Amino acid sequence: MPSLTTYMAFVAAVLAMQLVPGPETMLVISRGIGEGQRVCFYTVLGMTLIAGIIQLPLLVSGVAAIVAASRLAFELLRCGGAIYLLWLGARLMLSRDAAGVGIGQSVQHERSAVEAMRDGLAANLGNPNPIVFMVAFLPQFIDGGRGSVTMQLLVLGATQKLTGFLVLGSTALICGAMGGLLARRPGWLIWQQRIAGLALVGLALRLLLVGALHAYSFPNTR
Repeated sequence: MPSLTTYMAFVAAVLAMQLVPGPETMLVISRGIGEGQRVCFYTVLGMTLIAGIIQLPLLVSGVAAIVAASRLAFELLRCGGAIYLLWLGARLMLSRDAAGVGIGQSVQHERSAVEAMRDGLAANLGNPNPIVFMVAFLPQFIDGGRGSVTMQLLVLGATQKLTGFLVLGSTALICGAMGGLLARRPGWLIWQQRIAGLALVGLALRLLLVGALHAYSFPNTR
């Protein structure tokens, strides 16, 4: 296990980076305003803790290192995630009623917890930066003289996901409360959908355009 000093330094570094708004923060904000606290919370759960259940074994097994080293694998994963977000945003913006489809459902047709977690999971796994960040960052805090390297990676990776859940979860509660207030005004529902859809389209374009220029940067640490 890492020493207490090393572990606290790791937590401080991860929190400092996670508090800087990134692509997933945009998704959380749009979900909170568009669909309220409950759906937003489950979206955060999918993109942090549930995603971690998949990413941590990949990190330990070395599969993540292959993605980090292969430009083709990185680009395919990034583009696939961006296209998925673009599709979600377009559905939301083109919906003609407040009940909408997909993520633009109203309170009366609220997205289920499973659907919200699925979308959050897809958004995180479709963006290669989090797993590439883990490959590059976590080993800096590994001490080969303090026991199993695998266990240290799991502890640090789980900590990173937990802090990401706390940071984005707080954002979800705040933005969800704002969305709940707007949802009480029926005339605002369609605009909630369009704002959320526009945010998702913007996020997708950011991943496609900016990500193409900085394919190996690490802006997302959730």
